[in-house]
Amino acid sequence: MKAQMQKGFTLIELMIVVAIIGILAAVALPAYQDYTIRARVTEGVGLASSAKSLVGDSSNTAIELQAAAAVWNAQAGGNGAVSKYVIRVQIAPATGEVTVTFNEVNVGSIPAAATLTYTPYVQVGGAPVQLGASFAGGQTGSIDWGCATTTNVVSGGRGLTALNGG
Repeated sequence: MKAQMQKGFTLIELMIVVAIIGILAAVALPAYQDYTIRARVTEGVGLASSAKSLVGDSSNTAIELQAAAAVWNAQAGGNGAVSKYVIRVQIAPATGEVTVTFNEVNVGSIPAAATLTYTPYVQVGGAPVQLGASFAGGQTGSIDWGCATTTNVVSGGRGLTALNGG
């Protein structure tokens, strides 16, 4: 009698392959979800960069800052800049703070009304002075940005306190 050649895979081999794919999917899916949320939040950071550039270019005096903020904030029905993932990007007329408010429904697992707040500072003699306060003292210098977070560790470590406190 001649031995028959085996054709195809056995049931156990197929089950092992399915189990390996299942384990890989269980590990990869949360990492992929984090990646997509980060990409969506990055869109808000990109929209804020335009507002930050406007503040940097239009902040020679308090009146110029107020005018630039009014023009920016009037866009998109009074929301400044918007996108699928960002509800609004606003510039505070008195301080130059740029606040990005995210759309938690479209972004994913983020808290309701999640925001990023960028606060401009003028470096005067090596010490940061908030942009709005620098106008009163007639101080000039390069602009540095502090980003408000829940802990505010990075900005606090550089001496840049957030006006909104997180």
